[in-house]
Amino acid sequence: MATKLLLQRTRTSLFSCLSQLSPSYSFRILYAKASSEILGQLRHNAHLPPPLSPSSRTFCSRSSNILDESHGPAAIDYRSQLQEGEYHKLADSTIHSLQEKLEDYGDDVEVDGFDIDYGNDVLTVKLGNLGTYVLNKQTPNRQLWLSSPVSGPSRFDWDQESKAWIYRRNKANLYKVLETELEQLCGKPIVLSRSCL
Repeated sequence: MATKLLLQRTRTSLFSCLSQLSPSYSFRILYAKASSEILGQLRHNAHLPPPLSPSSRTFCSRSSNILDESHGPAAIDYRSQLQEGEYHKLADSTIHSLQEKLEDYGDDVEVDGFDIDYGNDVLTVKLGNLGTYVLNKQTPNRQLWLSSPVSGPSRFDWDQESKAWIYRRNKANLYKVLETELEQLCGKPIVLSRSCL
């Protein structure tokens, strides 16, 4: 502990001393070389292990590969984000089409407690003891949010290229997610992806 405190004090005093000289590029090089040499000597004398490189630090329990897109959402290109009017048109059309198709589907499946409700831009599909789906608009983010009893919460963005609502984290299509999960839960296939818009 005392050695770590000594290292920190040395670094602080070195920076304080050198920062009074010049803010130029050569100052930064001088500071980097001097601090590296001094800290290296202190570590050697104190028998400390070498410092961790930034790439070896892990802040969560799973290994991280920053280049692997499956670990996080893709970057948002705000230049291509929908205008509010266009977003409402697409979102409302999607929700109303899903409502109609799901009402027809409810007539074809034998699920106790199957019920559909729409109000305040929220579509709720109750499947009795199988669970409840909630699909709602999130205008500030230009997203549709889905709460699923199978896959949990998801946030779908409109993708101009595919003309579909896509979950950026795993590239899942809203309609395909619902088709797969509803068939899994209710035992009967449903086609939502054609003519929804």
